[in-house]
Amino acid sequence: MTPLLIDFPVFDPVAIALGPLAIRWYALAYICGIVIGWLYARSLLKKERLWGGPAPISLPQLDDFILWATLGIILGGRSGYVLFYNLPHFIKDPLDIFQLWNGGMSFHGGFMGCVVAVIWFARRNGLPILSLGDVTTAVAPIGLLLGRIANFIKPELWGRAADPDLPWAMVFPTDPTQLPRHPSQLYEAGLEGIVLFIVLAIMIRFGALKRPGLILGSFIGLYGLSRIVSEFFREPDPQLGFLWRGMTMGMLLSVPMLIVGAILVARALRKPATHQATPPLQAHP
Repeated sequence: MTPLLIDFPVFDPVAIALGPLAIRWYALAYICGIVIGWLYARSLLKKERLWGGPAPISLPQLDDFILWATLGIILGGRSGYVLFYNLPHFIKDPLDIFQLWNGGMSFHGGFMGCVVAVIWFARRNGLPILSLGDVTTAVAPIGLLLGRIANFIKPELWGRAADPDLPWAMVFPTDPTQLPRHPSQLYEAGLEGIVLFIVLAIMIRFGALKRPGLILGSFIGLYGLSRIVSEFFREPDPQLGFLWRGMTMGMLLSVPMLIVGAILVARALRKPATHQATPPLQAHP
């Protein structure tokens, strides 16, 4: 009996065409992720109850930081891909490093680039590094969700071969093997995007921003866990394959995140909540 597979939807690679200007889905995902994340971050800074008083970062400072964060994500993401995923190729053809339209971005590299941007901007402007990191990572799942959807639309970074009886297995048109596979991009969109955003939003609702570093550490640890789980369904990059003890590059880069995240969470919970509003004076009889 022929297995029932989901037909892969056909997408136009160009999301928006304005005359000679063509914006592809991957670029649109970055643009929308940054803009929506910026708007969400502004809404967090406006709500004093989430901080127990005025937020330690002003809206103009956040607006200025967006450019820094964008540069950190793009430069770090590309550098991470070059170093971690395809260094021999880029040593042979170094000009390919600048061909961003051909794809090739690393989350772990982009995250490190964003960390550098946070530290640099915070020190230049006298801002608390951990609080700026909290705001940045609180909005990060929005970009992750849109980025993974763009991976699916392209399509790229598909999953490992699946049981043909799996109801949602699909054949990706760019896959030369034409095997039914897991739509791992959607798994990652769900875990790294939707689930992670909901968890962090609930933590924020219950006062996590009053403990600098708690959201940052939670994001780092939970992303690392989500990525490791997702990698069990994702086909390894062909130029790398499986590495140490059958782990993939994504797994190896995510293991340190579990450790760093746990340390930041433990430190945040040990310290008393900060930025709390001064309680009103009590009248004495």
